[in-house]
Amino acid sequence: MAFNNAGISPPDDDSILTTGLDAWQRVQQTNLTSVYLCCRAALPYMRGQGRGSIINTASFVAVMGAATSQISYTASKGGVLAMSRELGVQFAREGIRVNALCPGPVNTPLLRELFAKDPERAERRLVHVPVGRFAEAEEIAAAVAFLASDDSSFVNATDFLVDGGISGAYVTPL
Repeated sequence: MAFNNAGISPPDDDSILTTGLDAWQRVQQTNLTSVYLCCRAALPYMRGQGRGSIINTASFVAVMGAATSQISYTASKGGVLAMSRELGVQFAREGIRVNALCPGPVNTPLLRELFAKDPERAERRLVHVPVGRFAEAEEIAAAVAFLASDDSSFVNATDFLVDGGISGAYVTPL
């Protein structure tokens, strides 16, 4: 099993109109290229074993757009999603599954710090989550454990959304 969980979203990754090439490339290198390199390293070992599970962390933003842009982050996570799908299809008959975990916002110290500085920004995001809260790290870990286990033996080449319903919401409950 390989769990490739990389991601940065720096403040200078914003609208396509203001994000510089240096910010774009830094985010792509961390979020997409690192996942590519880890998959490339894990696949020969898994092929030799005749089985394996690769879980790549994408994001719910890989399947939807946002007006509060983080253009390089969104593009990089879309790349992780597409790469995971392609690898899952390519290596399926060798017993290797590749899936993209697509979490919604997770209640981490970094997120809490970011939103403590700007409560309006937090509320703007939270209102779109039907369950009314951000995910806990343990909930994301449980999804990873499922995807790594034989219980998910027929789950392959997919986007596994663990987002509290945000990607399926048009209007949320009051």
